[in-house]
Amino acid sequence: MRLVIARCSVDYSGRLNAHLPLATRLLVHKGDGSLLVHSDGGSYKPLNWMSPPCTLTLEVPDAEAAEDGVVQQWRVTHAKSGDALVVRIHEVLHDSNHELGIDPGLIKDGVEADLQRLLSEQVSIMGDGLTLVRREYPTAIGPVDLLLRDAAGGTIAVEVKRRGDIDGVEQLTRYLELLGRDPGLAPVTGVFAAQEIKPQARVLAADRGIRCVTLDYDEMKGIDSGAPRLF
Repeated sequence: MRLVIARCSVDYSGRLNAHLPLATRLLVHKGDGSLLVHSDGGSYKPLNWMSPPCTLTLEVPDAEAAEDGVVQQWRVTHAKSGDALVVRIHEVLHDSNHELGIDPGLIKDGVEADLQRLLSEQVSIMGDGLTLVRREYPTAIGPVDLLLRDAAGGTIAVEVKRRGDIDGVEQLTRYLELLGRDPGLAPVTGVFAAQEIKPQARVLAADRGIRCVTLDYDEMKGIDSGAPRLF
C-alpha cells in the first residue's frame, strides 16, 4: 500500500464528472490497484475513488499544467468502464510504501454463536438446577439452540439471539410445538434469550408462555460491562 500526502487537484471523468480543487489530501493506492482520495474529515468515506480492476499510469504534465505548478500527474483508468481519475500533484508532503500482508478478515465478537456457546457453559443464568442436554438439538424444522433439563426432569428449549424480535419468538414457538409431540421430551417450556429484547417480542412471548432472559455479553465473558446494578 502506498500512502501519499500531497497538495493536489482531482478530476473524475466517465459516466459522471467531478472535480476536487487544489488542496492537501491523502492518496491511498492499494495493492488491488484501487485509489482512494481522502481529506481530514468526512469520517471513513473518501472524497473520490476508483475501484478495481483499474490501472495507475504516471503521465508527464502538459505545458499548461506544468506552468500551473503540477509536478506529477496520475491517471487511474477502470479496465471495464474506461472511467478515469486524474490526480494533478503540486507538492508531495509524504510518500511511503507499506507491505500489509494477507489480512485474516473481520472476526465478529458477540455474534449469536458466541452467545450460544457462553450460555451453554453458564446455564445457571436462566435459573437454578438446570443442566445442558445438547447444543443445536436437531428437529425436522431446524436445530434448537439449547436443550436443557430442569431439576424436576422437565425439558426447556432455548432460542438465543443478539436482538430479540417477534420473528425469534415465532421461531421458538414452532420448536416448542414440534418438541412437545415427543413423549420423551414433553412437556417442553421455552426461554427466549437475547442481549436486547423488543417490547413487542416480550408481549408475544408472555402470551405464548415463553420466559424472556436478557443477556449481558460482557459479564458472560467475565468483563465488567459497567451497567449499574442494585447489588
